[in-house]
Amino acid sequence: MGDVSTFDRFRRELEISKHLHHPGIQRPIEFTTDRSRPYMVMEYIDGETLRALLSREKRLSVERAVDFGQQLAAAMAHAHEQGVVHRDLKPENVIVNQEGQLVVTDFGVAFMAGARRLTWRWFSTALGTPDYMSPEQIQGKRGDARSDVYAIGVMLYEMLAGGVPWEGDNALSVMSQHISAPVPPLHEINSAVPPPIEGIIRKCLRKNPDERYEDATSLEADLRNWRDLPLTQFIFGDEQTMAPPRNSDLRLILLIFGISAVFLAVSIFLLVVAYLIGHAH
Repeated sequence: MGDVSTFDRFRRELEISKHLHHPGIQRPIEFTTDRSRPYMVMEYIDGETLRALLSREKRLSVERAVDFGQQLAAAMAHAHEQGVVHRDLKPENVIVNQEGQLVVTDFGVAFMAGARRLTWRWFSTALGTPDYMSPEQIQGKRGDARSDVYAIGVMLYEMLAGGVPWEGDNALSVMSQHISAPVPPLHEINSAVPPPIEGIIRKCLRKNPDERYEDATSLEADLRNWRDLPLTQFIFGDEQTMAPPRNSDLRLILLIFGISAVFLAVSIFLLVVAYLIGHAH
């Protein structure tokens, strides 16, 4: 816990959170150290994570999922208005309190214009979580408000389908699908989902960020008024054909996995050597 990156992350979260004042965003109270170990005192939220709720209930009703989506979008709309991008939205970073209100947590890897930047590290929370990462984040870009919109879209899909849009045996498989695979039709998994809601989610999950909602404010407005939206924009027959990942993108992902595999192998080797030396004595 006591490394420089942890100190930087906590200080950065406190710095960014000072600009955020919304009931849907958890407030940090204090950042300090104890015996050189950094820790953050956060506002207490009496509830459970959205991950725990979804693990127990699997699928949510359309009404509840839309309500949760609106709450997430409203909280992130406030953050985006302050120039803050979360970059690691996922059910583990959302708390559902006793009144059914959502609270977004963990702005430790958030980006804010003018804030000190952290070094990005693949396969850590400094980049994101593969199941919820936007294609541009996977390709090594910083991401913006539209990356948060993408993550909200994945969570909305998961609330209604009982699982994320893309699954795989490993992170590489999931990341590759985010870049190139079409969105599995939600209505084929859950026939109760109205076409406008599926259309909103599909718009959130566009591979090209220019085709998504430009920010969470626009998303929240459509979720609030989905019954009044024209049905013509929710015809799925013209779903875009996703281009396969560029060779450069695949090489980047494979290189990262290769480096990670080598690092893991070396770590295991050193642990084995240390174990043998210790038992030799």
